[in-house]
Amino acid sequence: MKKLSTSELNRISVDDYKSTNKIPLVVVLDNIRSMHNVGAAFRTGDAFAIEKIFLCGITAKPPHRDIQKTALGAQDSVAWEYTSTTTEALEQLKADGYILCIIEQTDESVQLNEFAFESGKKYAVVFGNEAFGVEDAVLPLADVALEIPQFGTKHSLNVSVCLGVVLWEAVKGLR
Repeated sequence: MKKLSTSELNRISVDDYKSTNKIPLVVVLDNIRSMHNVGAAFRTGDAFAIEKIFLCGITAKPPHRDIQKTALGAQDSVAWEYTSTTTEALEQLKADGYILCIIEQTDESVQLNEFAFESGKKYAVVFGNEAFGVEDAVLPLADVALEIPQFGTKHSLNVSVCLGVVLWEAVKGLR
């Protein structure tokens, strides 16, 4: 076994990436405070070839060196849009036929491992603020609340870790 060199990874260019078929999946960042978490969302979104990221409310927008530090250029490959409110983004996505999945612990949440992302459907996954979660105004717009099963003393994950887990589960079902 040997590690692959950068040239052996056969990475595509940003222009080629932009023209590839994307997974019918959109990430919505609801008032994310940390620019490092925003950068991680871009980098993870690039890895899984998602359609787009919506940056909402106080969520920072590229270009910014703190986003770049974590995104490593993915802010240039992944399409993104800013909306002043998360509800504005979700209303647009719902009108475009997306199933809206909030990632939140609620009295009706479904365990992520028990939810089936169905091929042929379009999904938007909403990740909330690091301290407060998804804002209350978003709850009535959601088609489903998904929760990552956790077995320790803490009942939350860093939003960037959460995003990676959720996107991987979604991509498994949508590819």
